Amino acid sequence: MKRLILAGVLALACGASALAQTVKVGIIAPLSGPFSSNGKMWEATVKAYQKIHGTQAGGATVEVVWKDLSDINPAQARALAQELIVKDKVQYLGGLYFTPDALAVGAIAQEAKVPTVIFNAATSSILDKSDHLLRTSYTLPQVSVPAARYALEQKLRTVVTLVSDYGPGLDSENAFVKTFTAGGGQVLEQIRAPLKTSDFGPFMQKIKSLKPDAVFVFGPGGPPTYAIIKAYSEAGLKQAGVRFIGTGETSELDLPAIGDAALGLETALHYSPAHESAMNQTFLKTSAELSPQVVLNAASVGAYDGMAVIYRMVEATKGKRDPAKALAAAKGWQWESPRGPLKIDAQSRELVQNVYVRVVDKDASGRLRNREIKTYEMQPDHGRSAALQAK
Repeated sequence: MKRLILAGVLALACGASALAQTVKVGIIAPLSGPFSSNGKMWEATVKAYQKIHGTQAGGATVEVVWKDLSDINPAQARALAQELIVKDKVQYLGGLYFTPDALAVGAIAQEAKVPTVIFNAATSSILDKSDHLLRTSYTLPQVSVPAARYALEQKLRTVVTLVSDYGPGLDSENAFVKTFTAGGGQVLEQIRAPLKTSDFGPFMQKIKSLKPDAVFVFGPGGPPTYAIIKAYSEAGLKQAGVRFIGTGETSELDLPAIGDAALGLETALHYSPAHESAMNQTFLKTSAELSPQVVLNAASVGAYDGMAVIYRMVEATKGKRDPAKALAAAKGWQWESPRGPLKIDAQSRELVQNVYVRVVDKDASGRLRNREIKTYEMQPDHGRSAALQAK
């Protein structure tokens, strides 16, 4: 039955357009539920991208078809991808907030030969699932290695790691620990919190008792990550001199609610809306004009640059369905983004990009922001790229 379904997917997809006047792009996003702020942000970002760059590429009109996936649900992600390809006849897929969902869709992308651009899911191994997968977000090793280097440069010698116990968390823990210990640092304890954890108070009390120089954190975004910062503040770790070093935990979506407890928290990530460039200002201005209620964070550029890659592939194929030619046009491509310079590595299909150390402070108007204080230029995925080179 599985083979019949996938054969039908492939047959319908291949017959969708010899020369399409409209190229449909299916995006799977959390438009409802606890992570809906990110889904709405992707909608706003795609709208801003098409306002800036138009809706035409390769002589075709690019039409976006949205599907809601409110939480981690690989079976539903797979079903939505099949529906988009078979019923909606999309030529490209995008979105995918969580790793388990991206892994599930990877199998569909491979069987149906549909180029798929991951906007967020950040486990290194995802792209091994299909050679039709690309990624425009980041990977946890890509940002965790610079975080560890930064900790060493700051003369921090002892650390406790606290990560969510699933693929991205383990990726971040492994990359940080390997780099930090290789540089002479000591990891006092590695704590893995169940993914559904909502009370991090006991973990923070344990960390406080160990008296490290810093705690390295990875949270999955949304309410759990807010709870981590809240527990860090309430446990008095900052006052005890334990620095907070993370990845994307100080999301602009959460900063207003977190308040001044976020001041001084340090994270390593690929983008902050406070990034100073003319292109970023155009992106922010256009988004604010079209979607004034939407707050942007680092996940926004995953969607923005995801659309850039899809437009690149549509342009290269002149609207025709030609997966091989589309992917060839994306591999090795270099361009400028609101986050800075980007390149898709031709071998790994991963994004090579700057990683910025950011510290939470206030801008001139008193609003909390992630201000960039250090740049680690053009970082590869330190996980998957290293594995490929070792083969």
